[in-house]
Amino acid sequence: MRLLLRMGSSGCLSRYYRRCDRSLSSTHQRLSNSHESSSGGGGCVDEAETVIIGGGIVGVCIAYHLARQGQKGVVLLEKSELTAGSTWHAAGLTTTFQGIVNLKKLHYYSLNMYSHIAQETGQEINLHLPGSIRIATTPTRVDEMRYQMARHGNHEAPQCLITPEQVKQLVPIANVDNILMGLYSPYDGHVDPYSLTQAIAKGARSYGAQITQGVGVSGLHLREDGRWVVSTEKGDIITNRVVNAAGFWAKEVAKMAGSDLPLVPNHHQYLVTSTVPEVKALQKEIPVLRHLEGSFYLRMERDGLLIGPYESMESMKQSEDWVRSGVPPGFGKELFEGDLERLEPHLEVAMELMPCFASASIQSVVNGPITYTPDLLPLMGPHTQPNMWIAAGLGYGIVHGGGVGKYLADWILTGHPPFELTECDPLRFGSWTSDDYVLTKARESYGMNNAITFPHEERFKGRPTKRTSGAHELLVDRGACMHFHSGWEQPAWFTDDGTQPQYIPSFTRTNWHAAVGREVERVMKTAGIIDLTPFAKLLVEGPQAASFLDYVTANSVPRVGRTVITHVLSPDARVYAELTVTRTEENSFLVITGSGVELHDLRWLQDYARKGEWKVSITNVTEDLGCVSVAGPKAKHILATLSPTFADKFPFFSSKEVTVAGIKATALRLSYTGELGWEIYHPRKHSAHLYEALYNNGQQFGLGDFGTHALNVLRQEKGFKMWGAEMNMDTTLVDAGLLNFANMKKGDFVGRAALVELLKHRAGRQLVQVKINSEHVDPHGDETVWLGGKVVGNTTSGCFSYHLGQPLAFAYLPPLLSVPGTQVQVEMLGELCEATVLPAPPVLTHTARAKLTK
Repeated sequence: MRLLLRMGSSGCLSRYYRRCDRSLSSTHQRLSNSHESSSGGGGCVDEAETVIIGGGIVGVCIAYHLARQGQKGVVLLEKSELTAGSTWHAAGLTTTFQGIVNLKKLHYYSLNMYSHIAQETGQEINLHLPGSIRIATTPTRVDEMRYQMARHGNHEAPQCLITPEQVKQLVPIANVDNILMGLYSPYDGHVDPYSLTQAIAKGARSYGAQITQGVGVSGLHLREDGRWVVSTEKGDIITNRVVNAAGFWAKEVAKMAGSDLPLVPNHHQYLVTSTVPEVKALQKEIPVLRHLEGSFYLRMERDGLLIGPYESMESMKQSEDWVRSGVPPGFGKELFEGDLERLEPHLEVAMELMPCFASASIQSVVNGPITYTPDLLPLMGPHTQPNMWIAAGLGYGIVHGGGVGKYLADWILTGHPPFELTECDPLRFGSWTSDDYVLTKARESYGMNNAITFPHEERFKGRPTKRTSGAHELLVDRGACMHFHSGWEQPAWFTDDGTQPQYIPSFTRTNWHAAVGREVERVMKTAGIIDLTPFAKLLVEGPQAASFLDYVTANSVPRVGRTVITHVLSPDARVYAELTVTRTEENSFLVITGSGVELHDLRWLQDYARKGEWKVSITNVTEDLGCVSVAGPKAKHILATLSPTFADKFPFFSSKEVTVAGIKATALRLSYTGELGWEIYHPRKHSAHLYEALYNNGQQFGLGDFGTHALNVLRQEKGFKMWGAEMNMDTTLVDAGLLNFANMKKGDFVGRAALVELLKHRAGRQLVQVKINSEHVDPHGDETVWLGGKVVGNTTSGCFSYHLGQPLAFAYLPPLLSVPGTQVQVEMLGELCEATVLPAPPVLTHTARAKLTK
């Protein structure tokens, strides 16, 4: 294949590149002359409330929102000039579309902000809002669009599915022969990143923020009082907090503070054509096109076209040397040399979609560094270091900028996140995230930027990390299909005969459906064993440990040898975390939380302990301890044959120190399955021995393996709610029906005052369970709930219930519609499926059944 594109009159890409670099620089120099001076008030100050490092779109948006919302002493430091780094050469795309539910809020906020910032500041930003169309050319991609639409109805931004004929009406010069469907967002578009950044900076200055250019940070030092010393060539600044928004320099800045960030600069290319007659003849600007199989975006640029491919993981380039050795000193507004050969597969598809592109002349090729994380999602929020905030890894920084600025400003000013966004928490990556992992995973994620995203998606590069349980090889040999999360490998399901499982993702029921059903039946009728090692495990110890936990959680602290489920509330009574707390000694507690929020929860506890000067120590023992759980009617018999302790009285929600198969462990009498069960916490190095002993000894009782898919079904059939789905920072204990886990009589605790206020008012929604009529599609969460043509709620999680023989879901509905027997509709894969509100969970727990038999 040879492209017929012409490289303008230069005929030589490398010669053009140099001219392109000079022309871009001169353009920005001309623009900068029309804006305010760099410092906005002279040299560096001695003290500041907040110091933001980095003057790209994200840094100025944070400064703008902090200052606008009333914070004094906001200082932004930029080592070069505003937009240097990645902002200045960005393609400037803006879209309200986002597959991750809560990130939709950031995109929507950004576009609303950008549409008014020019009027507010008097600074033109060249915002275009022609809309955008995501193009489907395969039946599976059509299913993906229907899946995405089903999860969008409860959100504000307008979008709809359109036919090929409608695509043609909106884009007359497109070839729609191969198009099956489009996903249309009518108010998407693009903006000039340089002008946008300057306008927001102007607004930030008007509210009192100081923006200083040409001053780099040379050192960061944390004082004993929790404040930071920011060293620059113009002197030190003492500040209450630092925000690292330094783009591809953010890793370097983090190292100044004694930490690190999982970031890598990927080389992203786009090209701009000269005038294309067919484009020039259009009556209005066409929507931005995103060809998902071709993996590129395309938009108008004056009378020509701008096309930006996302290259395959094999052809793309990364600045690996920057990751391992640092960014070259002085790098700021430079570009890499373009490489059209790497783009050929994408540009061929672009010619098919837009035939006029085939005869176009290329005016410029832009190839610059864009900083990505391993999963392409940004790092947003506080670090474990006191008063260190992160806003980095924003590979789509232009569209994220306004929303990120608002989100972080709200969190800084109120002390808690304004809504749930753990997907972007900077602490989702821990010490297991090596540079090799970051490079490998970011390459995979970038190369799969437009790949179809299935429910229960797995991606396999960089696995396994050092985070495998001691039983990992044993489980793989027995046919475990591993699920990856937070660096851990954990069985999702098992083949029945121990053969190697096949990962076949789908938007409908797929190859693991029957296997999961067998595992559910096994736990209900005999017993199952599961590796729960990824649970996060913390030790809270010290003379004030009990008082501390009593203050930061809503439930009562248990007595020695007992366990409670409790919740960490934000000051406004939203559910920041759910913890399982066991009191092992008078001043010692074992705290269990979800694997995905290990450092998220640890950070919150450490922050409250530090600010309140509590006499406690909080130790993360997640990687030291393994956990194996046995659950089902025969669980007690299986465990009792290996340890006589289990034959004795062992009440629900109690704990005991035990020896099982020669291994000392802490056993908790509880199970997320809702069946008779125990969780056994033990030294991780002994996991293989313990698991094998339990498995082999349990064969006489019918014991078998089960994975997280079956666990999810069992917990939903029992009505057990899950943090991150039924409850999070978007919900309160009242919303989720969890007031029985709050002791309002014990005295003050974080969030209590707000909870008291909430109880004075009737809740606006209730969490219920619904059974759904659907032959082949199951809910996964965030599906839209309809009634009478109107959106009335959303699901939070779902599954196929093997007990009911049909899909089951949790859903938030208005009180009026929460009455058992109420009929609603759940949107799944383009269809409105009839659903019925249930009076209670479909399966009673083991303890409830036991009470009925007494």
